[in-house]
Amino acid sequence: MSKKKRSISISLLAFICCAASVLWSCAARMSTEQIFSQAESCSKELQGRPGQQKHRSDWLRCIDKFDEVYKQDPKGPRAADALYQMGCLYQGLYTYSYKDKDLAAAEKIFKQIVKNFPGSAYKTKAAESLATMPMSAASVERQAAAKKLYLEAEADYHKLLADSSRVKYRGYWLDNIQKFESAYQTDPDGVWSAASLYMMGTLYANLYKYSFKPEDDHNAKETLEKVIREHTDSAYAQKAAESLGIDINTFLSAQNNDKGAPKNITGQPGVLATVTGIRYWSNPEYTRVVINADRDAEIESNLLKKDPSIDQANQRLYVDIKNSRLGNIDTTIPINDSLLKTARAGQYTADTVRVVIDINSFEAYNVFSLSNPFRIVIDVRGKPVPKTTAPQEIQGPDTASIAKQLALGVQRIIVDEVHGGKDCGAPGYVKGVHEKMIVLEIARKLANKIRSEIGCEVIMTRSDDTYLTLEERTGIANMKKGDLFISIHANSAINRTAFGIETYFLNLTTDDESISVAARENATSTKNISELQTILNDLLQNAKINESSRLATYVQKELCCNLSKKYNRINNKGVKQAPFYVLIGAQMPAILVETAFISNSTECQRLMDPKYQNSLCDGIIKGIRKYIAEIQPTATFGKPEKKGGRG
Repeated sequence: MSKKKRSISISLLAFICCAASVLWSCAARMSTEQIFSQAESCSKELQGRPGQQKHRSDWLRCIDKFDEVYKQDPKGPRAADALYQMGCLYQGLYTYSYKDKDLAAAEKIFKQIVKNFPGSAYKTKAAESLATMPMSAASVERQAAAKKLYLEAEADYHKLLADSSRVKYRGYWLDNIQKFESAYQTDPDGVWSAASLYMMGTLYANLYKYSFKPEDDHNAKETLEKVIREHTDSAYAQKAAESLGIDINTFLSAQNNDKGAPKNITGQPGVLATVTGIRYWSNPEYTRVVINADRDAEIESNLLKKDPSIDQANQRLYVDIKNSRLGNIDTTIPINDSLLKTARAGQYTADTVRVVIDINSFEAYNVFSLSNPFRIVIDVRGKPVPKTTAPQEIQGPDTASIAKQLALGVQRIIVDEVHGGKDCGAPGYVKGVHEKMIVLEIARKLANKIRSEIGCEVIMTRSDDTYLTLEERTGIANMKKGDLFISIHANSAINRTAFGIETYFLNLTTDDESISVAARENATSTKNISELQTILNDLLQNAKINESSRLATYVQKELCCNLSKKYNRINNKGVKQAPFYVLIGAQMPAILVETAFISNSTECQRLMDPKYQNSLCDGIIKGIRKYIAEIQPTATFGKPEKKGGRG
């Protein structure tokens, strides 16, 4: 073959290969879309057929299809979507299987999305799912193990700094670094991860001051940069940036080459919180305003007067939300109650959202924040502004006003049934049983007994399978002017032998078990509980702690005493205190009753039994009676207490 023909043949072959490559890429893209469409159809069919949902194989069939989409193009336009659908399917499967591995699989996938797809809308969705779903037993164990290792390493670090004879020896520093690394490796996606990495970087930086070895300086910088990359939203990312003397946004921009990095409203890369909504609840003497955002943010509040010559009218309370942007929400919320006029939101600066509350009248207010998801709560209290109206016919006093004049004390009791709707609460030892339905049944019985046996009005925060936020429950209690607030819960623990009954009231605590219970009920982390306790220092000055403690003591004692007459092995775990979101801001004595451990075999069966539920409610009723009798000695009740025998 001549050189000319050989050259033409080679060129033709190259063209064919190139064309084939283009056609193959198009086919692959089409194939990914086709597979995604099939996976989506599979999921929709499964959701529409409850009978199929009982079969594990049908869930896994849909999961495998989405997995195929992701594996075919891990960085493609459908990758994050496919992963998110897989996570949701595993989460759905868990509600039928109750297998910890399914819950763990959902957690792993959602964390993968948060970590690997920072610019995707599915990052926010995955983070929300992680915040609301229960932690798998494996995650709880990893978190506990990481915490233990971190605290041990931290104690050793302080000992090292305090011993001048050891700080000059490299081996001691490296041993301490290794301990923090063990804490990080134990739970790299957990709540102790960022802190462990930050301490490793700090130790390397301190070591470099003694060793002057370039490798120590390099390790310090590399580890601190890793904190920023892996935990961008963490407070430790800012600490790491300060240690490095860099700007987080500039660093992330360089890391991502300005491709796919999240942008703030100035067009620069960065992670800003988005204000997603404003809600309120009110009565003539109380208003609660809640501002929602999609991530934690620093806040600053202040009270302003438009006109110094006017005492309260035309005053404004504002809250600045740092490092945030305004989402697509109604920016003016008319409240028009006795205390407040409107809530107005606006983009105050390039990275600060300001929410302004226009005030009619007030006596006191509190501003505090809660996490998972992040929200800012504003409580305003005061007396209604008197209105000048035309003379009206004089009316006789109503029952409610007479009751207040006679100081009858407890007239209206708020019964709170936790969880509901999308929030199932703790899963029971018995498959298919969840906390939300158990507590609703108990609360219904308790409400009926309070009405018939004590004669008080009862308001239930929910009467069906409805989801309410924790701050909404307390807002309802205050808005309805309850005299007592009783929140019904079922306890849960990884150790399925744990059992017993305990009653809580709002206060600070250092007890690890109480902190863990509060973290679970608040759907947050123990770290956030520690931060919350700082906020509570101000709030507790106005909380009815003594009255709540007294009510909790009576209810706990009578509850356990009443149940012990009929059931064996009633474990009285006592009255405890902890920072529960659902109790924060309550303007009446408020308690939280952990009725039994739904994770325990025996107690789960008891919680499902109407007879046990009735006995449990009878005990709470007796406790309420004792409390009312103490604060109101002349009180009388509709029916005498019932007597029961041991069964």
